[in-house]
Amino acid sequence: MILLTKMIKIPSRDEYCLSNMYSGFMNQNQYKIKMILIIVFLPLLSFLFSGLLGRYFGSNWTKIITTSLIGANFVFVMYVFYSILFLTENYTVSIGNWIDNGLLVVDWSFSIDNLTIVMLIVVNSVSFIVHLYSMDYMGNDPHISRFMSYLSLFTFFMIILITGDNFIMLFLGWEGVGLCSYLLISFWFTRIQANKSAIKALIVNRISDFALTFGIITIFHVFRSLNFNVVFALIPFFANESFIFFGFSLNIISTISLLLFIGAMGKSAQIGLHTWLPDAMEGPTPVSALIHAATMVTAGVFLLIKCSPIFEYSPKILVFITFIGATTAFFSATVGLIQNDIKKVIAYSTCSQLGYMVFACGLSNYHVALFHLSNHAFFKALLFLSAGSIIHSLSNEQDMRKYGALINMLPFTSVMLLIGSLSLMGFPFLTGYYSKDLIIELAYSNYTVNGNFCFWLGLVTACLTSFYSYRVFYLTFIYNNNSFKQVALNIHELPIKMAVSLSILAMGSIFFGYTSKELFVGFGTDFWNQSIFILPQHNKQFNIEFIPQAVKMMPFLGSILAVTAANVLFTLNFNWVGFLGFNLRPLYSFLSYKWYFDVVYNKIINLTVFKFGYNTIFKALDKGFLEHVGPHFFSNILFYLSNSIHRLQTGLVYRYGYFMLLFYLVNIIFTNVIY
Repeated sequence: MILLTKMIKIPSRDEYCLSNMYSGFMNQNQYKIKMILIIVFLPLLSFLFSGLLGRYFGSNWTKIITTSLIGANFVFVMYVFYSILFLTENYTVSIGNWIDNGLLVVDWSFSIDNLTIVMLIVVNSVSFIVHLYSMDYMGNDPHISRFMSYLSLFTFFMIILITGDNFIMLFLGWEGVGLCSYLLISFWFTRIQANKSAIKALIVNRISDFALTFGIITIFHVFRSLNFNVVFALIPFFANESFIFFGFSLNIISTISLLLFIGAMGKSAQIGLHTWLPDAMEGPTPVSALIHAATMVTAGVFLLIKCSPIFEYSPKILVFITFIGATTAFFSATVGLIQNDIKKVIAYSTCSQLGYMVFACGLSNYHVALFHLSNHAFFKALLFLSAGSIIHSLSNEQDMRKYGALINMLPFTSVMLLIGSLSLMGFPFLTGYYSKDLIIELAYSNYTVNGNFCFWLGLVTACLTSFYSYRVFYLTFIYNNNSFKQVALNIHELPIKMAVSLSILAMGSIFFGYTSKELFVGFGTDFWNQSIFILPQHNKQFNIEFIPQAVKMMPFLGSILAVTAANVLFTLNFNWVGFLGFNLRPLYSFLSYKWYFDVVYNKIINLTVFKFGYNTIFKALDKGFLEHVGPHFFSNILFYLSNSIHRLQTGLVYRYGYFMLLFYLVNIIFTNVIY
């Protein structure tokens, strides 16, 4: 019996268990690889199908298939969310080597953790709704296949940015969303303003991308790796290391943090690098919803949250981040007060809300910033798509002064815009209330100079947000109708797909904050599972339990007062914008010219650079010195010599004899002198 067992090699009990464990592990690993590949590359498949085969299948099938693929991707993301939340699984896979050059080793590796899965839910849900909305909104456009392919490509690059397991993968997605924003903003490329806005967005983001590139290079120079886990693990050992730059001693971690933050400033439209975002409204409205709610502008905030282990060891940079974020929130709210383009008002509200997220990161409350990012995605997409429905109904008119009294003609859209506006204002028990008020309370409970600065600017910003949100609703739905008769006769309510899209977003704008608050930012929650790092001395969330109740009520009371003031002004038919223009003209000009950022950039910086480039670099150096010393110098010499030799060819025999005799005598003299 023993001999027979040895001959047929029956495995022992331990060997059998190990074999089953190994096969189970391999099957589980292959299953994770398949899930990640599906989530990452399904939007790419949608892009390829719509871009390459859309013209052959027709617009209807293209819209159906691309939307179905993005919807299926959202289903897979929700399954992964379930497995991470309840089964505590970890998704980290490498599908191949990309760069292998000495110390620089970069793999095609993807990782889905608790931070990443929340971003994936936001990106895929909003992308699916925008695809569904675009089926009717862009249904009559002859280039709908190209539009849907760009939307899918945008989603693909954002997923690459989120799931990449190293800085190079993040940078690939970072540049990809910048490219897609250019393609989508200039989608109607026959419009000169759309092309100008797309170029502006690309150039402004290239400025911040330049800083991000240097930050990544510095990270590799210091840590000899670009993998997130390796870099984050080594950060504490370099916290006090410095280097000399032009005679100044600079902290390494602070320098890296500053470069990364400047990179985030461009994508998330922080003050100074914000000028591209309002102009991006030249693209179709679904593009604005996707850029503002889920993709482009959230990339910068995601970078700050992802790199929390780096920023936590840079306290001075955190102070700078809080200052920039709070200033951006206040600046955008003041400019949004007097804007008349409905999409630009919503765009400036995006800048303002991004300011909240950024200064929450500066206060080391990265999880709260991500919570507000998730909430903001729903009500901001709802606002943009509701505005798109109004624009669609009024023959592409975007000036709110030509709206009015639409509540009876667009009742469903009015309810949707009201829900989005209330959530944006932070009305109690709506989605925006749970995150925005929490950020303001955290700023107050920080008990530092930068915390107080953020609290007061955040509080004033909340009041201004309520004022211009009510102004948008009042001018659009309540005020006297100022539309042309032909436009008013053609006003119509939404098609079914657009209505379904708005209904889904309305549900998220009402219930998402309430249902997810305890999971994301509740005391004692372990949801983030070390995907976000906060130093113990920076974690002051517990302090909000001890601040006075009156302070907690201040954002709500301020919003009520702002809405009441706006209602009184409109009821009395008081033209406060005109009053500012006639009586406080410097203030009106300051706000109308958007704090003169565009004026300074265009008339001082850009014009000076262009003049220097044309007069000095081009005319004096390139066309002048270099050409005269370089190509023109040699060409002139050759021309002169050839012309002189040409004159010797006269065809007269006596002249040829003369030159022969002359050169013969010169030869004799030269020979005698030498010898």
